[in-house]
Amino acid sequence: MKLANARLPARVVSDIFNQYFDSAMLLINRRRRQPTINIVPLVDVLTVLLFFFLVTMQFKQVSSLNITVPKIETAGKNEIQEQLVIALSPEGTVYLNDRQLSQEQFKGAVKVAGEVTPDIPILLIADEDVPLKYVTEVMDICRSNQLNKIRLQSR
Repeated sequence: MKLANARLPARVVSDIFNQYFDSAMLLINRRRRQPTINIVPLVDVLTVLLFFFLVTMQFKQVSSLNITVPKIETAGKNEIQEQLVIALSPEGTVYLNDRQLSQEQFKGAVKVAGEVTPDIPILLIADEDVPLKYVTEVMDICRSNQLNKIRLQSR
């Protein structure tokens, strides 16, 4: 049997051609799917990142004063929520709850606070360069108005 001279019947050739032609047409006519981006995994990843940054972020009290407080090794934790915050700048300027007051205004405000709530705690924030004279004056004003719970802020 010689394969070179062998002829396939026309019907077999036609069937083979139609089979290959049909599969080729299927590839050509197949509709391409629209490209899409699955949003759900992106939202999952962004949520995890958001939680990570919220947990690891350090929240600091924002203050407009440029005060460097001295470091105290034995300082306790600040657990009292409601308090009067008194800040002293190196020049002796007094701030009560982030508002600058003159010495007379400060004395009047502390007097009113002592009459209304004598057990309210005082948080005294003084720059490390503030002379002791200013710190003791503020402490004396507070104590003379029945405000005896005075704490000093440290790093």
